[in-house]
Amino acid sequence: MARTHEPVAVLGIGAMGHGMASSALRAGIPTIVWNRTVEATRNLAEQGAEVADTAAEAARRAAVVVTMVTDTDAVLSIALDQGMLAALAPGAVWAQMSTIGVAGIDRVSEIALRERPDVMLLDAPVSGSKEPAERGRLTIFASGADQARARVAPLFDAIGERTIWVGGTGTGTRLKLVNNTWLAFAAESVAASLALARRLGLPTQTLTDALRAGPLVSSWQTAKLQRIADGAFSAQFALSLALKDVRLALEAAGDERLPALACLAAEWQGAVDQGLGDQDLTVVTRMLEGLGRP
Repeated sequence: MARTHEPVAVLGIGAMGHGMASSALRAGIPTIVWNRTVEATRNLAEQGAEVADTAAEAARRAAVVVTMVTDTDAVLSIALDQGMLAALAPGAVWAQMSTIGVAGIDRVSEIALRERPDVMLLDAPVSGSKEPAERGRLTIFASGADQARARVAPLFDAIGERTIWVGGTGTGTRLKLVNNTWLAFAAESVAASLALARRLGLPTQTLTDALRAGPLVSSWQTAKLQRIADGAFSAQFALSLALKDVRLALEAAGDERLPALACLAAEWQGAVDQGLGDQDLTVVTRMLEGLGRP
């Protein structure tokens, strides 16, 4: 495909950033990548990505810059300590796609407006895990300057199957927190129900067959049930990151307002404390069964 799109830089090549960069490359978008550890970028270089030595260098060469990292501190470290924000060209678009919570995006927005009012900031966290990221099937909760929409459309079309524009900067993050609260309870229903079934002597496959294609179970939950049945706990969405997002929702709402979600967070913290945080969030099933690390 002819490379006619504006160049994009993806800063942060974890599981999600890698998938997003790979999807952009498949769409013929000139893609520059940067990560604190260069090893994570090698596969992308083989796919045609340009690997920048610094975040500032990547930002200087791109019209659209994506940050996809773990938390607010990591975003601000890239933006300020690593020089990304200062390196952006006037009129560039900064698509902040990490999940950093309401306080986080408000802080990022304040700094961007103060330091670089000539840059367009988009708040555009995504819903999806490792596999959808690699396949370009994420859902993007986008918010921010209307004039940036056309600029990011090729990229968002490449990495996502749906982009939902929901208003001013910060609205996307708020919707993402609601989305992930829904996901947390959906995952917990799988883990708790399956742990109960096993304690009652019911085989996993019996439960899966009984619930499959029924009105109570989503396709996502069906897939998770099957992965648990297969003993496959490699991280599609790591428990530690899912817990982080739950805590961001509690922080935004006020811990005392969502007691069931607070209890879920405490349970998941127990699984993380057992060393399960790097496994898929469905590994909570193992803790509820008293089996520990797979």
